[in-house]
Amino acid sequence: MPLTSALESVRAGVNGALVLPSDDGFDAQRRPWNLAVEQRPEGVAAPADVADLRALLRMAEDTGVRLAVQPSGHGASGDLAGTVIVRMGAFDALDVDLDAGIVRVGSGVRWGAVVDALEGTGWSAPAGTSPVVTVAGYTLGGGHSWFSRTAGLGSDGLRAAWILRSDGTHGRVDDDSDPDLMWALRGAGGIVGIVTALEIDLVRTPDLWGSGLTFDVADAAAVMRAVRDLAATAPSSLNVFMNSMRMPDAPQLPEEIRGRSFLTVQALSTDGAAEGLIDGIRRAGTVRREVSGPTSPAALAAGSNEPTDPTPGRGASAALTDLDDSTIDELLAFRELPEQWPIIGIDIRMLGGALARPRRSGLASLESAGWLLHALSPLFPGAPREPGDASIAGFRDLLAPVAAGRTIPTFLTPGQTLDRCATPAEIERLRALRAEVDPNGLLYEGRLPR
Repeated sequence: MPLTSALESVRAGVNGALVLPSDDGFDAQRRPWNLAVEQRPEGVAAPADVADLRALLRMAEDTGVRLAVQPSGHGASGDLAGTVIVRMGAFDALDVDLDAGIVRVGSGVRWGAVVDALEGTGWSAPAGTSPVVTVAGYTLGGGHSWFSRTAGLGSDGLRAAWILRSDGTHGRVDDDSDPDLMWALRGAGGIVGIVTALEIDLVRTPDLWGSGLTFDVADAAAVMRAVRDLAATAPSSLNVFMNSMRMPDAPQLPEEIRGRSFLTVQALSTDGAAEGLIDGIRRAGTVRREVSGPTSPAALAAGSNEPTDPTPGRGASAALTDLDDSTIDELLAFRELPEQWPIIGIDIRMLGGALARPRRSGLASLESAGWLLHALSPLFPGAPREPGDASIAGFRDLLAPVAAGRTIPTFLTPGQTLDRCATPAEIERLRALRAEVDPNGLLYEGRLPR
């Protein structure tokens, strides 16, 4: 049966939606979160239930088209030719168990919904900085959060998953029932099955305190060194992010930040006020703005200033073993390159703490790294893309000599594969497991190196 006919036959028999290239609205449905990535799948499915997913698996087996599960469009990496994208928005169950300190979520649930459900409970979600990323995509790709020094990676908090295997069987798995599958789910995501729901540890935060310090760019080197020096003695209860910003002189930006350079330091303590711990950072420069005091998960989500609508952009990231003086100086010099190298921000996250002591076996790991860095270069409408591409390439070149051996999948950029996150032996373990659980290759292999 021709592919189009097969897809139309499936569409007629499912409860959810299946949008095809000939349909109005297909272009909008196929786009990922990062609009700079061009995806050209054979269709986009929005299954209503497990029965729909089984129908899609049968269609994949009959036609050779693979299923690429992409809950919210984040993490897009390639053109997805020969696939049907599967959006999991209908899998939206959310159940918080405060007595057990866990949350059970469908794979279409976004972190913002979990954060809102926990407000005022004394518990926090191990969420990233964006409230619109799905819990499933984040957790199955590793996931670094505000609380990672306290609680580990998001994948480390995965207790169990409900998974639909390529043979159509569906059920709950955990470390007792299938440790190999759980190891793969903690980092390699959906290449070993379609995850329909997850059970995740919450973080106990009855006394959450935060501080945001803003410094002029002239003090950036001294402040970054103070943060670096704090890492050696900081308790696991303290989580620290830095962001070195140089806003372009672009008319699309608010006038009050256009063309400005500054450094911000955000400290988050899960053990009450940490004024003494960050005092050395405060003394390292002149604080131009400070907001300190008790905070909440919802306030953190609101203060992240992450975009909530799809946008085009480019980025590069790396995990570093150390943040030495030379690297700090090179980063700051790089950020101040001429305007035609438009990296607007370099995000630097302190690692260690619980990240150095994983609780559960998983592919994703930052155990040997001390810092996680990410640079962002936007794509403004009508602006040439070559300068931004060159700046991202320059950032990668700068960090290559000092990069740690591995990063985590949620910090890979388009085109990068899991060999940046795993050893050759771990990649082979993934291949063997995938061959066992999906022998016919019905599921898109994602970032697994070919």
